[in-house]
Amino acid sequence: MSRKVLFVCTGNTCRSPMAEGVFRKAAENTDIEVSSAGVAAQPGSSASHETVTVLKEQGVELENFRSRMVDGSMLEEADAVFCMTEGHLEMLEIMHPEYEEKYHLACDFVEMDGKVGVDVPDPIGMGRPAYEMTSKVLNAA
Repeated sequence: MSRKVLFVCTGNTCRSPMAEGVFRKAAENTDIEVSSAGVAAQPGSSASHETVTVLKEQGVELENFRSRMVDGSMLEEADAVFCMTEGHLEMLEIMHPEYEEKYHLACDFVEMDGKVGVDVPDPIGMGRPAYEMTSKVLNAA
């Protein structure tokens, strides 16, 4: 039986699709299913151009990606839900407290600037260097 991992951010166009792509590549030869969604997503949007470009350089294809709004059925099916920020985690705890044992921060075990469990930086509107930094953080996670 496969295990399911869900990554969650705000709009499901930058961070969580990037996490989905990075993790899917890392889990390529396993029985882990990877997906992503947003707490305030506009369903059907493509991943940002910068996200697609940065991932493509890492050998990860995301061109056919479409954003989704997180819902109870996704959370129920997931074995683990990784949130990009403490705010996303808190939002899920409010929206769906019945699944809170599944919720984790994506960077719970990543140390950056002497801190552990930092938020994954939001690169939207910040240019390519910000997307590269987000990718670096997610690859470390």
